[in-house]
Amino acid sequence: MLFQSSIRKELARSFGATLVVIVTIVMTIVLIRTLGQASRGFINPEDVMLFMAYSALGRLPTILTLSLFIAMVSTLSRMYRDSEMVVWFTSGQGLAGFLTPLFRFAWPVLLVVTLLSIFVWPWTNQQTRDMQTRYEQRSDLDRIAPGQFQESSSGNRVFFIDRDQPGAQASNNVFIAATEKGKSSVTTARSGRLETREDGQFLILENGQRLENVVGQSALKVSNFEEYGTKTGASSAFSQDTPAAKLLSTRDLIKAPTPGNLSELAWRFGLALSAINFVILALALASGNPRSGRSGSLIFVLLSFVVYNNLISLGQGWIVAGLIGFGNFLMLLHGSVFLLGLGWLAKRHSNWVVRLVPRLRRPAPLARADRGRP
Repeated sequence: MLFQSSIRKELARSFGATLVVIVTIVMTIVLIRTLGQASRGFINPEDVMLFMAYSALGRLPTILTLSLFIAMVSTLSRMYRDSEMVVWFTSGQGLAGFLTPLFRFAWPVLLVVTLLSIFVWPWTNQQTRDMQTRYEQRSDLDRIAPGQFQESSSGNRVFFIDRDQPGAQASNNVFIAATEKGKSSVTTARSGRLETREDGQFLILENGQRLENVVGQSALKVSNFEEYGTKTGASSAFSQDTPAAKLLSTRDLIKAPTPGNLSELAWRFGLALSAINFVILALALASGNPRSGRSGSLIFVLLSFVVYNNLISLGQGWIVAGLIGFGNFLMLLHGSVFLLGLGWLAKRHSNWVVRLVPRLRRPAPLARADRGRP
């Protein structure tokens, strides 16, 4: 009991500290990326915090797995350096005996990683896609902020309004620059109002002027108008396109086993299986060398984590291309890592010595009496 409780307490402290550090780093990166998307007009600036929350929730399985892996390796390596492992070994605990307390500590984290990767991951992807779709497919006039130039959804018009009249349906000092069907035009008006009709939304301009010319020609057509209507875009309802594989639930992916859906399933199941393998690898990789310091083992841990996750991502492309089947990929990658971790752990537990080159036996020395004879 003392053996298991002492290990779990230290693992809990190390895991909590590592999780806080990694979450802080990931949230900073997500914040910078989200602000960049908001500045380019991909998401609503008012939904930046909500978008960050969904993005961080989708990355939580990887964050938890990495935090657990680092916490276990750092804790066990510290025990090696401080000679605590020698104490436990002399008391009758072998290296394989650490698997029980490690998995007793890790099973809640492994369960959360599995639930997040199978159920929460597609839900967060769906929420972020819906936010982006609603913002991208809103009407052109809804994109405009008073006093700012804004490009339309089609990219062929630029709007500017000075909305100082009461209500959101009327504006003053309207400016529209458009390039359509080989013609460029500049339209200005003193006021305008928004009207919704059966075929879309229209901006009705009043008391203005329109300059129009053919692209590449110098002729300019000038016209004044008292009322002029221009279509601002389609309605705000977003289209129901066929969702991508990462937007589908796990049940829908299983019902439609296409190569794209199977590759997404391999990713979701791979997150859960890799988390289990990392517990075994942490015990197998942990070692203590006073001359190497802590940075060497940490770099090796991060390198192992990156390589393993990149192999999972690489396998998605292989499944889509038909180079390998879904079940074969899971058995080949995760099964191989599982056996490798168990083999490495068994080697260290039993102190096996692997010699690639057999040692040459030296001839026995001759007796003195024999060396003295002719």
